[in-house]
Amino acid sequence: MDFQNVSIIGLAHVDAPHRITSTELEEQLAPIIKGMGGRSEIIQSLTGIVARRFWDPGQQPSEVATMAAERAIEDAGIDKSRLGILLSTSVCRDYIEPSVACLVHGNLGLSPDCMNFDVCNACLAFLNGMEIIGNMIERGQVEYGIVVDGEGSRFVVESTIHRLLDSGCDEDTFRSNFATFTLGSGAAAMVLARSDLAPEGHRLLGGVSVAETEHNNLCRGQVDHMETDASALLVAGLELAERTFKKACRELGWKPDDLDEYVLHQVSAVHTAKLTALLGLDEGKVYKTFPEFGNIGPAAIPFTLSKALELGRVNKGDRVALMGIGSGLNCSMMEVVW
Repeated sequence: MDFQNVSIIGLAHVDAPHRITSTELEEQLAPIIKGMGGRSEIIQSLTGIVARRFWDPGQQPSEVATMAAERAIEDAGIDKSRLGILLSTSVCRDYIEPSVACLVHGNLGLSPDCMNFDVCNACLAFLNGMEIIGNMIERGQVEYGIVVDGEGSRFVVESTIHRLLDSGCDEDTFRSNFATFTLGSGAAAMVLARSDLAPEGHRLLGGVSVAETEHNNLCRGQVDHMETDASALLVAGLELAERTFKKACRELGWKPDDLDEYVLHQVSAVHTAKLTALLGLDEGKVYKTFPEFGNIGPAAIPFTLSKALELGRVNKGDRVALMGIGSGLNCSMMEVVW
């Protein structure tokens, strides 16, 4: 997949306001951890996640996605009436229907001619949304589009803690639910445009994807809980990432030393360390948000890129790799020349 005329012109993230430490979760889970003979600091020590964020109780994905969208449109410097499509890629939803995209579209007061729909593909969906809008721009269907994402982990984390405490869970049950405690909250949005209309934009060159859906049973999420075979998921995910990276090297001309920043889907310390070692990446080119924000699902890549920009890690002309993986399993990698 190669793009000739697609650029990123606006990007923004929103931090959820409530910082919840792993120590706080471990204190709530103390009866279970003690009963298993586990370490009191088990979440932080195994994941490297010091804290994650929660939204206010009852705050909906569409609300926070709207906040991020407003900031991204302002960053793009365009009138919102010019947007031809809005895609929401949130795992979290306000309702089964209507779509989150429909709610955000209404919140923003976008034009009736602006299409809107949800794209769902676990933690990979934001990159998929970028690809869909990029293809529509290349075909001349739209000139501007926006991808939005709002994720909230308060309900699933609190529900899992209450359920495990009430059920007197055993070690196997705790282990299968453990990944839930890595989840964080946040929102992000990105505006894309036809490059010839945005000469100061950041060129989206294209990307590659690989699917290994024989692993579709390793992570299963519901509104109030998520069960994961963490060890098998790590092994399969790394193997898929390696295959995808090799494809990117062939088709996008990637060489690890030539890329200036790697924006990875943020999961945990173990996942990040093993992935960078396996692919031969310079760890200094990987900005890590998971220690303070946890795994924010499909918002993680744009959220991390936005924060890296704030810190001055990405500069004009830099080659930036966007690398994501979603349960199922699917993997995509894209390149932006900033």
